[in-house]
Amino acid sequence: MRVAVPHSLDRAEVRRRLDTRRGDMTDFVPGGLAQIETSWQSDDRMLMIIRAMGQELTGHVDVEDTQVVFEIDLPPALSFVEPMISGTLEDKGRKLLS
Repeated sequence: MRVAVPHSLDRAEVRRRLDTRRGDMTDFVPGGLAQIETSWQSDDRMLMIIRAMGQELTGHVDVEDTQVVFEIDLPPALSFVEPMISGTLEDKGRKLLS
């Protein structure tokens, strides 16, 4: 699943906001019962491990010049929640960067 969130910030500011607000990412998963671990793989890629609903998912966040791209590997068994999660990612991602 891939969700792009546009922004008008410089990359350093996007990284700073992602870093300082990473705890807010648990709100990206409906139900609020998620645990999310993050680490920076490079200056422009944050890795994520998401534990929710008995599942462990991996993903990453890429910081680009005009957008932040959230990518999460959803197993086929969870494909039914993709529309709900992608909508939440877009909404919460915008708030995370504001």
